[in-house]
Amino acid sequence: MINASRELSRRRFLGNFAFASAAIAAGPGSWVIRPDWANAAEGPIRLGIATDLTGSLGFAGNTDANVARMLVKEINDSGGLLGRPIELLIEDTASDESVAVGNVRKLIQRDKVDLVIGGISSSMRNAIKDVIISRGKTLYIYPEGYEGKECTPSLFCTGPVPAQNCDQFIPWLIKNGGKRFALPGSNYVWPQTINAYARKVIESSGGEVVFEEYYPLDQIDFSSTVSRIISNKVDVVFNAIVPPGVSPFFKQLYQAGFSKNGGRLGCVYYDENFLEMNQAQEIEGLASSLDYYKVLAEADPVSARIQSAYDKQFPAKFRFSAGSAATGTYRGLKLWEAAVKEAGTIDRDSVAAALDHAKIAEGPGGPAEMAPGKRHCRMNMYIGVAKGGQYEIVARSAGLVDPKEC
Repeated sequence: MINASRELSRRRFLGNFAFASAAIAAGPGSWVIRPDWANAAEGPIRLGIATDLTGSLGFAGNTDANVARMLVKEINDSGGLLGRPIELLIEDTASDESVAVGNVRKLIQRDKVDLVIGGISSSMRNAIKDVIISRGKTLYIYPEGYEGKECTPSLFCTGPVPAQNCDQFIPWLIKNGGKRFALPGSNYVWPQTINAYARKVIESSGGEVVFEEYYPLDQIDFSSTVSRIISNKVDVVFNAIVPPGVSPFFKQLYQAGFSKNGGRLGCVYYDENFLEMNQAQEIEGLASSLDYYKVLAEADPVSARIQSAYDKQFPAKFRFSAGSAATGTYRGLKLWEAAVKEAGTIDRDSVAAALDHAKIAEGPGGPAEMAPGKRHCRMNMYIGVAKGGQYEIVARSAGLVDPKEC
């Protein structure tokens, strides 16, 4: 979904392993984490992770790889899956579709994995899904929140989509901000698609879209846009500008007095990692709509256990957060585990049939379940508001929110 401007070296990636001695380099961009036990009669189940360990989205991809390592260790420590250990194979997609296709092909052709989970941007998903599904005949789980409309057989999505981000959030913004909206976004598929959905919800809820604009991904001067927002007396900026532009955009809005004069910022992808991109006062009152916030761990024992386990194993800067797809990776792997147990096999079609209605009773932010026949996930959603550089939860869904996809 998103873009960003951080890069990570392979050395730091390897250094971030909780059990680094089990990691074996298997060629450029390749890592194998073998289980402590591998004496099952049928051999290990092979799980492939394809994610951005380096490149502009490395901060998110390393988090997702960490979550996979954490869960695979838990499963193996509990006796494995179908009595077999899980072997984890990780390929770096490097925020580069041309690199990713070749590396994912290794997972399919060389390693013969039973599942691939990963991909962050929609362009990455689109680049690798044919290699995995059509040519590789392998199951694929995409964990990132995204723009929706992905209905490919054998591809399951476990992050939030526009209906989950917007249906509760936009009426809240109208009530707690105002009716006049601006929809600025970066010029690619996710901002355009979520803004199209947001416009419908705004207008059906009694709001008005004052203007909608798109900008190059590398734009950092938004003086003209800020002037339009102020001069048109916009109440709510529903932001779909992504890094590197989002930080200067929010700073320029603050300097123009937008929030001081009662304006409200809304941004559905903005998690704890992004809060540090601006000074706290520049984003005070910013509202976000996500499936998990770290503050949930203060009241929810399950979220607290998951957050604590992650922080203990991976104390480096790659935080467990919703926007990085960490929650979608956790959810996806646990739903897959449940599906494999029900199917009693790792055969792709049998697992896909079970995954179609799989449920988990516990997870970050609460339980989750696949919407049968829709290949997307029902989950709890929360509205958080930035106060003093931290999020407070101000609203939550009454139950699991339907994705309304496919």
